[in-house]
Amino acid sequence: MRENRRNDQTREIKFTKNYTKHAPGSVLAEFGDTKVITTATVEEGKPKWMSKDDQRGWLTAEYSLLPSSTSTRCQRERTKISGRTQEIQRLIGRSLRACVDLTKMPDLTITIDADVIQADGGTRTASICGGFVALNDAVEKLMEKGILKENPIIEPIGAISAGIVDDEVRLDLDYMEDSNARVDSNIVLTKSGKIIEFQTTAEGEPYEFEKMIEIFNTAKKGIAEIIEKY
Repeated sequence: MRENRRNDQTREIKFTKNYTKHAPGSVLAEFGDTKVITTATVEEGKPKWMSKDDQRGWLTAEYSLLPSSTSTRCQRERTKISGRTQEIQRLIGRSLRACVDLTKMPDLTITIDADVIQADGGTRTASICGGFVALNDAVEKLMEKGILKENPIIEPIGAISAGIVDDEVRLDLDYMEDSNARVDSNIVLTKSGKIIEFQTTAEGEPYEFEKMIEIFNTAKKGIAEIIEKY
């Protein structure tokens, strides 16, 4: 049993809305000592690679670790982003697109920016949760202004990390737990429990099917609790 919380318990989670004044949606997402500023900005038009006949809008994401977010200073990715950053950006983008009907936001591009100001494990899942809250706030403002005729959000989504540490399934791993995990997972679900992403990897020896089911069920419970906080 970990200190101060149950294995199926998340860290303290908090979402502070309207964290910055310029973006239509801006949220400080806090999962314990992991803190991420997520913003949703809106532009007219859509990517050039989309056909002119395509009636959909688009949603994309960018992710970055600020230099002082980790225990040793990390370099800014000014000209070329790392493979890890690309992977996380794609995860955030496809997770949020899964909960949106893009045909209901024609000729608009929404960009979710996730900037990690303090990292202690679970930055990608915190970015997805904060990104959804920022997206929802931006959509509400677009509807108030009449820019959107109907809400493109199909249903809320949430994300959480989990894993096996010391042969125990644990939810919402901090950095030390993640560093020592035998199995590492990132789970993204809709409010109704549909799976968007279930990434789970054995860092060493293989693990049992029953443990995978326990990881999923533990994450599902945690995600339901997170969505209630939105």
